[in-house]
Amino acid sequence: MSEPEASIRRAVDAMKANRPLRAEEICRDHLNLDPGSIQHLALLGRALAKQGRYDEAAAQLDQAIGLAPEMPLLYEDLGRVRGYQGRHEDAIGLFEKAIRLDPRQPSAHRKLGEALATAGRGGEADRHFESYFDRDPVAGRVAEGADHLRAGRADEAIATFRGVLRSHPDNVDAMRYLGVAYWREKKKPGDAEAWLRRATSVAPDFAAAWMSLGLVLLDNAKPNDAIEAYRRAVDLTPNNAAAWTGVGNAYAQAGRQESSVEAYARSLALNPGAPGVHMSHGHALKTVGDQEAALAAYRAAIAEKPRFGEVYWSMANLKVFRFEEAEILAMEAQLERGDLTDSERIHFSFALGKAYEDKDDYAAAWSHYDAGNRLQRPLVRHDPLELEKRQEDIRAVFDREFVARHAGNGHEAADPILIVGLPRSGSTLLEQILASHSQVEGTSELPTLGKIASSIGRYRRGGVPFPESAMELEGQDWRAYGQRYLEDAARHRFTDRPFFTDKMPNNFPLLGLLHLILPNAKIIDARRHPVDSCIGCYKQLFAKGQNFTYDLEDLSHYYRNYDAMMNHWQRVLPGKVLTVHYEETVTDLEGQVRRLLDHCGLPFEASCVRFHETRRAVRTASSEQVRQPIYFDALGKWRHYAAFCEWLVEDLKPILDALPESVKAVEKGSRLGEED
Repeated sequence: MSEPEASIRRAVDAMKANRPLRAEEICRDHLNLDPGSIQHLALLGRALAKQGRYDEAAAQLDQAIGLAPEMPLLYEDLGRVRGYQGRHEDAIGLFEKAIRLDPRQPSAHRKLGEALATAGRGGEADRHFESYFDRDPVAGRVAEGADHLRAGRADEAIATFRGVLRSHPDNVDAMRYLGVAYWREKKKPGDAEAWLRRATSVAPDFAAAWMSLGLVLLDNAKPNDAIEAYRRAVDLTPNNAAAWTGVGNAYAQAGRQESSVEAYARSLALNPGAPGVHMSHGHALKTVGDQEAALAAYRAAIAEKPRFGEVYWSMANLKVFRFEEAEILAMEAQLERGDLTDSERIHFSFALGKAYEDKDDYAAAWSHYDAGNRLQRPLVRHDPLELEKRQEDIRAVFDREFVARHAGNGHEAADPILIVGLPRSGSTLLEQILASHSQVEGTSELPTLGKIASSIGRYRRGGVPFPESAMELEGQDWRAYGQRYLEDAARHRFTDRPFFTDKMPNNFPLLGLLHLILPNAKIIDARRHPVDSCIGCYKQLFAKGQNFTYDLEDLSHYYRNYDAMMNHWQRVLPGKVLTVHYEETVTDLEGQVRRLLDHCGLPFEASCVRFHETRRAVRTASSEQVRQPIYFDALGKWRHYAAFCEWLVEDLKPILDALPESVKAVEKGSRLGEED
């Protein structure tokens, strides 16, 4: 092999290994000796393009074309670079030149079709795609499968892609589409990931496959793997706004909010007209505490899409934000439209509820909140009787005798501090207080314990579900599940602090399981006046889950079951659960902080009382509120809506009567304050 051939081989190998900078060095070294090497100029252009250095890439390819004007592949390469630069008409002309030089090249027809489609010339694009398929029948079969997939015919699509792969096992387009088809069907998530990983293994430069893999990994709650996949996509296509959006989504799910903010900004710099990305950017900015920038991002989304109700709700969900009168009028005008989707109408209703509440017009506020809930309830699944039966089953299995028999088998780690309760009951405040301690890391609402409960018994004979499946666990199983919890939680931790919070409120039925797998974990029950809790939930449109909150009867039933479950744990696990009432925290902050830290075995630190000074990402609806000093405004807020929920008060009367006298006194004081 000659030296020029060896040099080309080394550069090609570097490109295959995703090392374009190394390929550039190899090409430049040879071009210093032989400036007219067309192959090296072409490869250098590709290496520079892969680094996003498009002007330099175009200059090298122009030079190569000047030396070899009859080589069609050079025009293809330059056309692709012009496409990356957004110069689509230039790209079209270059692809047309490549086809004139060699009409048999299927890739040139495909690239020309893509460029014409991007330029809005659909009819011409179709003709060139047909030419591409005529010259490459396998590509035509893949396109047929893609049409099935777009039309929702997943079974036909899967059959088509599998047929292609039987005859052409290395066809990466079929692999990618097959992975996407399995993902869309939600039947075989493992197969979806496997096919996409195979596609990226066979074709490491296939950016679209890396993006599809990132999407599947995010959906499977594997954000760190998704970050890697999307990062490969942006390495391959640095000017791909969608890839940068994927990076931002993955960082957000991983809890790395500062990196998420940066990635969304990169995406918007490439495509500023994307309202959904502006909204995601706003969410990330809100989470890191930059409210002013978050509002600017939300308003940018509205400027692009005035009927974007979800963005208005996102602004309302800042809690400490108040709408301007013009924004209220704009939302009212949108609600008058006859073509709004249910989702848009729901978001506008909840946002207007918050807007009128801030104006002290509680009748109008309730009207909008109630309208939003009535629209939302049929769209979610919640079976109160099923929930009650499951919690009764848990209490029947995890009784005193069962817990005592299996005690001592769990993992000895004392890292986790679980905060449970109802949403909108002060759990974020308690998390912020604890995360202000030098030994505690605040994570988020971790799904880990629920996933462990669901998995117990999944593969056992007969498919016995939880909680009955827990009765089959042996001594070593409890420790293994404790280890699994710790390993999963570690993916959400970014410091070396010895303790961390998990504030998933819905973990409260699983505290017996937690105690047996991690007996040294600490548990906090975050409580707020029951009616305040229920009304606070009714005013909240959750991003996902919490399906019991969109009907007051469901809320009352859920609260009574929650109270019964916590009373059960107080009997079965005496001294294990610390109940912290929001009202007592507000009126005696330092006293409750000391009590909280004592329960967790932590020394008192004044920073916990100054929790609002702690700078950290907070992902819940209370993110802005916990960045403020303690305030009394939230006490007794339900009384503004007393006329609309009299029966709820009566329904919860036994629980209200059992409240500590200190909580009743605070509630009474807040009521007197309103009357004054």
